[in-house]
Formats: sequence, structure tokens, C-alpha cells
Amino acid sequence: MATYLYRIGKWAFTNKFKVIGIWMLILVGMGVAGSTLAGPSSSSFSIPGIPSEKAQDSLVSSFPEKPKFSQDISIKYVLKAPEGKTLLDYQPAIDAMVTSMKQFDGVKAPDSIVNPFSPEAFGTPSDPGKVVQTSVDFQKDTFGKSDAQARADAAASSPINANATVAQLGASYTATQATDVSAKAHDQQTAVADAARNAGLTVEMSGTALPQPAIGVTSELIGVGVAVVVLIITFGSFVAWGMPILTALVGLVIGLMGVSAASGFFSLSEETPILATMIGLAVGIDYALFIVSRYRHELLQSKTRAEAAGRAVGTAGSAVVFAGLTVIIALSALSIVNIPFLTAMGLAAAVTVLVAVLVALTLLPAVLGLFGGKAFAGSIGFLNAPDTRASAGSTTPRVSNGSRFVNQIVKHPAVALVLGVVVLGVIAAPMVGLKLALPNDGTSDPSTSPRKAYDLVAEGFGPGQNGPLVVVANASGVSDPNARNAAFNNVVTKIKQLPDVKTALVSPGDVNKAGDAAVITVLPNSGPSSSDTQQLVKDLRSAESGITRADGVTYGVTGQTAIESDVSDRLSQSLIPYLAVVVGLAFILLMLVFRSILVPLTAALGFLLSIIATFGATVAIFQNGDLGLIGNPQPIVSFLPIFLIGIVFGLAMDYQVFLVTRMREEYVHGASARDAIKKGFGHSARVVAAAATIMISVFAAFMLQDNSLIKSMGFALAAAVFFDAFIIRMIVIPAALALLGDKAWWLPKWLDRILPNVDVEGEKLGEYLAQTTPDGGRHREKVGV
Repeated sequence: MATYLYRIGKWAFTNKFKVIGIWMLILVGMGVAGSTLAGPSSSSFSIPGIPSEKAQDSLVSSFPEKPKFSQDISIKYVLKAPEGKTLLDYQPAIDAMVTSMKQFDGVKAPDSIVNPFSPEAFGTPSDPGKVVQTSVDFQKDTFGKSDAQARADAAASSPINANATVAQLGASYTATQATDVSAKAHDQQTAVADAARNAGLTVEMSGTALPQPAIGVTSELIGVGVAVVVLIITFGSFVAWGMPILTALVGLVIGLMGVSAASGFFSLSEETPILATMIGLAVGIDYALFIVSRYRHELLQSKTRAEAAGRAVGTAGSAVVFAGLTVIIALSALSIVNIPFLTAMGLAAAVTVLVAVLVALTLLPAVLGLFGGKAFAGSIGFLNAPDTRASAGSTTPRVSNGSRFVNQIVKHPAVALVLGVVVLGVIAAPMVGLKLALPNDGTSDPSTSPRKAYDLVAEGFGPGQNGPLVVVANASGVSDPNARNAAFNNVVTKIKQLPDVKTALVSPGDVNKAGDAAVITVLPNSGPSSSDTQQLVKDLRSAESGITRADGVTYGVTGQTAIESDVSDRLSQSLIPYLAVVVGLAFILLMLVFRSILVPLTAALGFLLSIIATFGATVAIFQNGDLGLIGNPQPIVSFLPIFLIGIVFGLAMDYQVFLVTRMREEYVHGASARDAIKKGFGHSARVVAAAATIMISVFAAFMLQDNSLIKSMGFALAAAVFFDAFIIRMIVIPAALALLGDKAWWLPKWLDRILPNVDVEGEKLGEYLAQTTPDGGRHREKVGV
């Protein structure tokens, strides 16, 4: 591989204009594709095959007129009267709201929008309207309930609370995607709320039709800014820093345009591009950093710059290929858990990584060729790294801080190993209290209107009103059609007896035309994220078999709360299989790279230690609210752990490959086990530290985003890179290798024979370059791609 990559690097260097032109054509082409084929983002978290999804399919089959959950683009206003008054005192203001809502741009069925206090709707507590009377008659006639029971059910389904201090008012739009709601409609939404507030009401808004928080570019700019500073310090040059930034941005834009084009054909969440940006930008800079750094080193040993570029791509580029492969494997393997939105996020990020690798191997050497002898111009004397001509010609070899550091590690390996493990173990302790949930209005920032609306509903109607469960009952198994309504009523009665059930009812319109299916709305006493509500979902499903035997009715439990619960359960169940697949594949890949069993094993164990420390830190900060850094502590987003494992494992193996391949290179070329650690670390530590600092900065900058998922993901990734790069890869791994000595590089002979030799350390490349013609000239190279 090293020889082949050498040819690619040298060819790209000497054919710089051709290579740059090809990449510019790709950039323009992907830009056109991304802008013309892009589709809307999706906010759905459903998973085909989960119980709630099956129940929802049954609902759509029996009630085709009912939209799927989250597919109705709508807005909900929650109104609250001032202290000491009721909403009956503010009827003119509510009437004005209704009049304005009927004129919303793109509103659906404006005639259906009515003041809930009007006689045609629910009326008042003292003078019930037609809707209430219709519900009472339905309960009496259909299920034979008493007047008191019927009125209690009617009250439970009313958008007005018992003392008329809180009410809900809503409207739907003809749009099929939230992004299709016009800016004019958004302005109208705010104007309606402001007018009611001016009349003295408390008004908050929620719903899918509201404008979505914009994801700004501040985070990317901060990450790039820090990267610039780190690269200047690393290279000691005011010119060299620009090449990794430039090539990384080109690769990132191409990758994101590809993701944008794919959104026209696949359902992608709004977080997909931002997560692809986080990964693509970080690895793009890092991969270019490693190759440019190696290029500077090779300039001291090569006759021409083209040869130096070829050597850099052949050696560091080999590490880039395998590092990129580990990231791509980890991200692509997310598809094995069969969760569509997670698969899309993983594949999108994997595509950006693939582009970053290709850019680093081809465009970067072309850019180096474009700069020629000015690649490291504008040098800053006091920042010069060891791999410079000044240091090479010095009679006193420079000892880098990395060399000093690793000398202490190798001198006291047991102390370093134990210290690193203990520190991460202490940080990991809060992980035992990990709680998972999907984001909803109840987990939003308390300052936002959707969260305030959520809290007003809980205050006025009870927490369960924010997350009703939907039971889709099927009575086709009841042979007597006239007995089906009685069977439905029996099911409702038995559901009411379950723990945490506030009420359960079948409303008018919730029995289908055939009379063999009904929708039972179940209101819990607790909120959607409560463990009691999650348990109620399980209790409802456990009770089905007994109800079916007794009443002949089968049912499924769905609704947004049940869907979120099922998604969280599926994600939790997928963690171990996913981890096993990713670690297994990467272990095999690392065996190819390092020709060892113990080195990949220590790499995997180190990753596990860094990941549990990351979970512990994330739980402490975002769930427990420790240190007061987060004003709204909430359960961790359900798919953060599995996605974090995928990303961090890939990045962890990046540092393992970049750091330890240089150690193996020294060992293969004759150094003792301990000297190989020292020399390899001395060459690589500065660059790995710079790469990790850049990644930490890029990820941490995303904590400035308003999106809670992006904020927590940015923190977790930054923490994981810090733990893995600076504690695991720079302390624990060198210490473990020092303790193992030559055994670290042991590989059974039978396994050595069957494993292909990928020559990451460039031994065959050295032999290739050493070949000469009979007249003493250098071997004529067949340079090309």
C-alpha cells in the first residue's frame, strides 16, 4: 500500500494543476447537485418494526383519515388567565385570536378553528356546548354509561381545564413538511400571540409549524479559528497552516453537498448535516495535518520535493487510510441496528470522512506542489518543530517536550498505567445513573415558548396531558358485531384499573365505520419522560393477552410517548451488538496494521475506558447538572450513546494508528521495544496533540448551539477526544507497551502467514526507492494513478 500511495502522492504533486482542476470540477458539480436536489429535513424518530409503529400502521389502516403522529403540521396556543380571573373574562381577545388564525397563510380547514368557549364548541363549565353534549350522548348511547360518567369523559377530552383558567387552541396547515410553512405564517403566529398577550393573557406556542431554531455557523468559525492557531504553533509557519484548512474545507463542502443532494431521495434529520460537519471538519484537518507534518520531515531526506510528497503520502497516508477506514467502519456499522435516522446520520458522516481521506491523499499533495518551496514560508523561529533543517544541522539534537514526557512514562510504566486508569474510573462513576430519553418540548430550554407551553398544560390539565397514550383496539375477533362496543368498554374499564392511569376513553369519531376498531386515549398521571409512564406502556402491553382471552379484543399501544419509549428501548438493546461488531471489525483491521494481537487489544480496552469516562462526564454535566454549567438538566438523548460510540471509536483508532504506527516503524527498523516507543512518540506526539486539540476545539464549539442534542454531542465528543488522546493514547498505551516489551509485537506464525502485509510502516517502500539501474541511476518509477 505504501508504494502505491507513494506513486499517487508524487503524481498529484507533479500534476498539481490537473488534480486541483479535477477537484474544483467535483466541488462545482456537487454544489449544483446539492442546491437542486436537496429535500426537506425530517423530525421523525420512528423505527419500522417496533410495537408502537405497528400499532400506528394499524391505526392508519382502520382510520385512514387520521394523520400519523408528528406528520400533522400544526400550531398549538396555550392560554392562561391572570391570577384571580378566568378565560371567560377574555372572550373578545380569544375571538380575535380565532379570527386571525383563520387567515393564516396555508391554514387547513379554517372553518374548523373555533373559540372552544363558544356554544358550538365546548362552551363553559356552567353552560356546556354542542361538542360536550355530543360526547355525552355518544358515551351514553354507544357504551351505556351513566350521565355522570359520560360527562366526566367529555370533560377529560376538553381543551378547557376544570376551572377555565387554562385552554388550548390550535390550527393545522396544508404543508406536509415543517420547512414548507411560510415566513408570513410564522409572522402571523407571533402576531396572534402578541395581540392576546397585550390583552392580558399568558400565551405560549408549541407545535411542528413553529420556526425551527437556526443552526448558525459560529461553531464552525470558532473551531476553524482555533485550528488556525494550533496549526501555526505546530508548523511554526504563517503559510503551512492554510493547506490543511483549505483542503479540509473543500472536502467538507463536497461531503455536505452530497448529503444535501441525498436529502432529496432519503429522509434525513435536521441534525444530520451538522453532525457530518463536526466529523468531516475535524478529521479533514487532522488527516491533512499528519501528511503535511510528515512531508516536512521527508524534505530532510529526499532529493526532490515531489519525492518528499510521495514519501509523506506513502507513509503518513497509509496511516490516514487505515484511520479513515476505522472511522468509516464505525459510522457505517450504525446501519446494523436498523434505525433509519441513525443509519442516515452515520452514513452521511462516513461519506464526509471518505471524502476527507481522498482529499488528503490527492488534493493536499497537489496544493503542496502549488506552493513549492514556499510551503513553510513565514517561519516563526521560536516555534520550530524538531523536523526542520535547522534542527537537523544542529550539533546538539533537540529534545522535544514529547520526548521528555514519554521518557518518564517508559521509566515508570506501572505508575502511569494505574494513574490513567484510576483517573478515568473516577470520572466514569456517574455513568451508573444514566437515563435516556428522546428530546421533546418537556426537555427544551425553560426559556423557550414550547417548554413554557408544555409546563402550562401540565399545570392546567396534569402532566399526562402532554403525553397521552393511544391504544388501537381491534374487535374483529368478536363474532357478534352488536357486542363489540361492549367489548371496547370492557377494555377501557380494565385499562383504568392499571397503575398511573388518570383516565381512559373512546371519543366520538374514534370508532371506525366498520365498528370493529376503536381508538382509546389513555391519560397517565405522570409526564411523558417519567419512569411511571414508561412502565405504564409496558403494563398496557402485558395486559393485552388477558384482555384478549376475556373480551376477544386485541390492541397495540402507540402515540408519541410510546414511540419515543420504543425507540429508546431499541437503542439500548442495540448498544452491545453494535459495540461487538465495531470492535471486532476494527480489531481485525488493526491486526493488519500492527501485525500484533496485544496492540489492538490494548487499543480496544483503552477505548472502552475512555468511552465510559465520557458517559460519566456527560451524565454529571447534562443530566445531573453538576458544576452548574447546564441550566436545564435532562436525561441524555437516547441515541447519543450509540452514535458517540461509533464516532469516538473511529477517532480513538485514528490516534492509535498515527501514534503507534510510528512506534512500529522504528521497531521494524531495528529499535528495541522501549526505544521504539520513545522515538515513535517523539516524532508523533506533537502532531497528535495538535490534531486532538483541533478536534476538541471543533467539537466543543458546538456547545454554543441552541439544539440540546448538538450541545450535548459537542461536549461528549470533546470530552471523549480529550480522554482518549491525552490520557489513553499518550499515557496508558505507551505505559502498557513498555510493560509488554517485545511481547507487544508478537503475532503467531500461522496468523502472520495468512494476514496480508499492508506495509503501513513503509518498509517495502524503502526497498522500492532503494532500487537502482545497472548504471547507478535511480529506478525508473511508473508514476500514475
